Amino acid sequence: MTTYHGSVKVGGAPDVRELAELIITKVAVGPFDNDCYLLRCRTTGEQLLIDAANDAHTLLSMVGDGLGQVLTTHRHQDHWQALDEVVAATGARTLAGRYDAEGVPVPTDRLLDDGDTVEVGHVRLTAIHLVGHTPGSIALVYDDPKGHPHLFTGDCLFPGGIGNTFGDPDAFRTLFAGVEQKVFGRLPDETWVYPGHGNDTTLGDERPHLAEWRERGW
Repeated sequence: MTTYHGSVKVGGAPDVRELAELIITKVAVGPFDNDCYLLRCRTTGEQLLIDAANDAHTLLSMVGDGLGQVLTTHRHQDHWQALDEVVAATGARTLAGRYDAEGVPVPTDRLLDDGDTVEVGHVRLTAIHLVGHTPGSIALVYDDPKGHPHLFTGDCLFPGGIGNTFGDPDAFRTLFAGVEQKVFGRLPDETWVYPGHGNDTTLGDERPHLAEWRERGW
């Protein structure tokens, strides 16, 4: 079995991570190199797609038969350009953060708040509401009972820093505080981070740089 590395390219093959109870498939799509993640319960086969960002054909090929839910991490257009087509083809229920749903053009079936549980078959994940990149960004954490946590961060946390706050110092302070308290303050260094663009990281790799990020302001 090949080792998961989380480095994918648009037009390239997906990368697959097999956990005891969950299979995670990562693929890159679109002109902004968006990362999309398919979560599949090993017991029931139920699936959730995180961000139908672009290239519906690639996403639907990855999904195969049966998609129960699509979670849009936040309202920015590059994260939902294939959402309408994916939902039309699969009948999947849509999920988004309560304060970002109005910015997503496909109606949201379930509004998510901080601490809400998202179930994918027998797998339970928890929503983390983070403010600053957008008002209603949602990160999703799977605390693997047979391993370490897995965190899907959208555009709120990347290797090397938090998400873009567009030069707004108040937005930066809010997002930094949310990431520091709700992510680094609650989850261990072993937590694997799956961002909305680019390569994966771990909280342990990023934690030593928090003071540096605060000082530079981005």
